[in-house]
Amino acid sequence: MPEIKGIAHFSIPVSDVDRSTKFYTEIVGCKFLAQRPDKVITFLDAGGVCVLLIKRSAPIIKGPLDMSDGVHHAFMVDAAEYQAAVDGLRTKGVDVFFEEDRRGGTIDGPRAYFRDPDGTALEFINRTAYVVDK
Repeated sequence: MPEIKGIAHFSIPVSDVDRSTKFYTEIVGCKFLAQRPDKVITFLDAGGVCVLLIKRSAPIIKGPLDMSDGVHHAFMVDAAEYQAAVDGLRTKGVDVFFEEDRRGGTIDGPRAYFRDPDGTALEFINRTAYVVDK
């Protein structure tokens, strides 16, 4: 079995590329890297991990907007910036639909959940612990 070194990229489906690029750069804090001329794929950087925004037809989320049954994308922020990041979401009109400070699990720390313009669940987390061996 290969030894995994990390995540090279992950993909997020979006229905409006320009709107989502603006959201992920101006609200989430990703950096724009490149975009295919046909805008089918937009490349962003999230702290050294590439995020691909992939153009898809709306609606992206076809069911009710609940806790997404655990399916979401989490972005790590430093402890000193965590509260400002969450407050910044609210200031920019983004609904933070759930917050908690989980302890004693595999991935610990304060976290806040919100949605992108298509309803995809996202998370800001100040990861305080990550237990590889349990």
